Amino acid sequence: MGERMENRIIDRLVRIAGRDGVLHTPEDLAVYSYDGTFAEGVPEAVVLPRTTEQASEIVRVAAENRIPVIARGMGSGLAAGSIPVCSGGIVVSFTRMNRILEIDTANSAVRVEAGVVTAELQAEVEKIGLFYPPDPSSIRHSTIGGNIACNAGGPRCLKYGVTGNYVLGLTVVLADGKILKTGGKPIKDVTGYNLTGLFTSSEGTLGLITEALLRLVARPRYTTTALAEFDSLDNASRAVNAILAEGIVPASLELMDRTAIACIEEAMHLGLNTDAAASLIVETDGADERTVRGEAEAAGRICTETGARTVKVARNEAERAGLWKARRSISPSLARKAPNKLGEDITVPRSAIPQVVEQLRGISARYGLPIVIFGHAGDGNLHPNILFDKRKRDEWEKVQAMVSEIFGVALAAGGTLSGEHGVGVLKRPYFEQALGPVSVDVQRRIKQALDPLNILNPGKMFQD
Repeated sequence: MGERMENRIIDRLVRIAGRDGVLHTPEDLAVYSYDGTFAEGVPEAVVLPRTTEQASEIVRVAAENRIPVIARGMGSGLAAGSIPVCSGGIVVSFTRMNRILEIDTANSAVRVEAGVVTAELQAEVEKIGLFYPPDPSSIRHSTIGGNIACNAGGPRCLKYGVTGNYVLGLTVVLADGKILKTGGKPIKDVTGYNLTGLFTSSEGTLGLITEALLRLVARPRYTTTALAEFDSLDNASRAVNAILAEGIVPASLELMDRTAIACIEEAMHLGLNTDAAASLIVETDGADERTVRGEAEAAGRICTETGARTVKVARNEAERAGLWKARRSISPSLARKAPNKLGEDITVPRSAIPQVVEQLRGISARYGLPIVIFGHAGDGNLHPNILFDKRKRDEWEKVQAMVSEIFGVALAAGGTLSGEHGVGVLKRPYFEQALGPVSVDVQRRIKQALDPLNILNPGKMFQD
């Protein structure tokens, strides 16, 4: 296949999705050539189906002509999972499949198309007293399909779990165009292999997720949010373990270091103390007000005992929203400190957080490039962000070496190299190191069985 797709194939795609559903001019294709990473790859065509059946027909065309197919939501990924890195191909964008199809209050379930934006789903179910907990930082623009493909997490993972904990069933287009339906509304179902779990976290390499049946829970009636400020990053890390050791399970327990705080305040002017070495956002929620407040007070006391200089409880919804605005603004605000950043995503046992934080600071000192540390400390998921200037060759070389060391630190601590971003392209070189050759071989065989032509998101996860 050349750089431009044959007209006969374009014509077939137009017959499937309509003329406005097929993009193939250089200007249009450029929009789909990047995501939230440094990776770039220009597709030969972009197709925007409106139904599962259309997606099925698109894949059949691709299979007949051995054209790569790359599923894409809003392109917010941080592992280059939706970038066509293997010579063009067809990007299937699910942004037009954005309907909430059914809200089943009796069974606490919702059926949605893959292109539904996560925040929009949450807002809709909360109107009727239900709750969809997964809350990735990209919540306002990431899609449910992408969340499932990467098993996205977020601040509320500590108490509520990741996206995969809420997937009851899927509709998936397989590599030959066949439509597979998995799972269902029954809470218990051990009939056969767990195919729903197989496609969750598969990053579009096994099939195209077009619809999802998701589990809902009751919306918490009460929420308390506090900001604890520390003069030491180590003390903030230790406070995380101390809170959990007390038997308190906050909805969220978020860590921010000094540089993150300074960048947020410079960009947003939220009144944060920039001389603090670290801060924790501690949020408790539940159905009983006394319990929620009691847990919040106990967490505040523990923070003080472990070295917090102040613990400030949000007095109203506006103050609570301000704290979360600050947390979700970290990544974009880092642009004020350096032209470029590389955001990583490691997960370690919670008990290892203090030592891992210390080792990350040591890596930063050795290479002379800042590492900003923040993340979901309650579940051990840290996001070390390296700040640098990609125009400087020596700095880019340092970054690559630093990434390797960061992953080494995580694995040595009994952790893993991705908690919620996925593997994609950026973490592909470390895939076998993290899992071992037997695990990788089993996954390769699954991939070969379901996608023998290797047309579904080729070049991702596995080193070809």
